[in-house]
Amino acid sequence: MAEQYYTTQLSTGLALNDEMKLILNVWQPGMSNQDLIKECLQSGVFSNITATRLRNMLSGCFTPRFLHYEKAAENAKYVIDKLPINDVCLILYIYTLRANFILRQFLIQVYWQRYSSGYNFILVEEAKSFINQGLQEGMMKKPWSETTIKRNASYLIGCLVDYGFLEVVNRTERKLTPPSLSNNVIVYLAYELHFSGLGDNAIINHPDWQLFGLEPSDVREELKALSVNRHWIFQAAGSVVQISWAYNNMEEVIDVIS
Repeated sequence: MAEQYYTTQLSTGLALNDEMKLILNVWQPGMSNQDLIKECLQSGVFSNITATRLRNMLSGCFTPRFLHYEKAAENAKYVIDKLPINDVCLILYIYTLRANFILRQFLIQVYWQRYSSGYNFILVEEAKSFINQGLQEGMMKKPWSETTIKRNASYLIGCLVDYGFLEVVNRTERKLTPPSLSNNVIVYLAYELHFSGLGDNAIINHPDWQLFGLEPSDVREELKALSVNRHWIFQAAGSVVQISWAYNNMEEVIDVIS
């Protein structure tokens, strides 16, 4: 895996769930960025934003989230009108955190650590401390100014508020409110990882589950429990897991769980 760095990409936009869904509705496989911009502008659904803002959203949010991963846009486009809004939000959340390494690390290293330690709140200042720690550890290609650090700390917090993981309490605190992980999202993610070519044990141990605070032992139990629903046949012997998958593609998966 290529070395990853913290970037300021979140400055282009936070969750933007509604905007991402609108763009996905317009997007078609094989469409160039220029064609997508043209179609979005002609659709009329973005009449309240400028062409420059739309281009920034496409380059800074839509493209890294949905076009840098095989089938991501196709899967997300297919799911947005079929699953409950909360499930769709969490699926879009997965793609956002894959595309934003700094947000992913903040969630794993700070958010879930606070939650697992029994805390109910997180301080806005903790996001700034996290970025400063990353600066000391060489996680940025170039040093960030104090202003850049402060802004990106607010983006980390704001994005998790947008996705429902945090609730605004006051100027300095945010309440930890992790959304419930539904069976639909578990099945979606497990199959998406399966169709990406990963083996069964690699799926169990994939870091994407950490986005929901799950350890490999938790994932094993979740997948084992869902065998009852015949989404797969789950067998485990010691540390070795074998899964017999029931569906042949993501469209079939989404149709079954919707």
